[in-house]
Amino acid sequence: LLFEDESMIRDYQALQRTWFEKGKQRIVRTTGKHRGVKLLSSVDYCNGKIVWHEDVEYTADTFLNFLNRVLEAYPSGNITMVLDNARIHHAKLLEPFMNENKRLTFVFLPPYSPQLNIVEGLWKWLKGDVVNNVFYHTVAEIRNNVRSFMESIMKNPQAIIDRLCVRMESDKIVELL
Repeated sequence: LLFEDESMIRDYQALQRTWFEKGKQRIVRTTGKHRGVKLLSSVDYCNGKIVWHEDVEYTADTFLNFLNRVLEAYPSGNITMVLDNARIHHAKLLEPFMNENKRLTFVFLPPYSPQLNIVEGLWKWLKGDVVNNVFYHTVAEIRNNVRSFMESIMKNPQAIIDRLCVRMESDKIVELL
């Protein structure tokens, strides 16, 4: 059972839960540009395994490449992927792929229900540890820190389960399926 979502890590960061002297708000510089890193990720609800991919854009082709990466990571068995209703998830380009890969099934979340997707918790974790309250001079710096974060947490799947998966009650998952 995989949960999937996308996120954009922008090069203009936000202040989030930081300390500063009263009356002297902390300032985080910004480049003033809207560049960033586009991520796709899935989290395995049962074992905490993460499959993730970075790309320059969100398109049906990007999503198709990501699905191929997921199938490589899970070479056998059936896969149920829970995801939102983004346009790229419904693209006609996916139809031949889905017909060829019957072991992959999509379960779409109800509209406007990000609280049901555990990958949203991954994005919050990533942004809290890597992005918020930090200035990056280049997108390459963001990319390197995102990669380091993902590699680091993937070494401990139990921590991923404890932080992301346990929060969703099993009856909510049954409702989804």
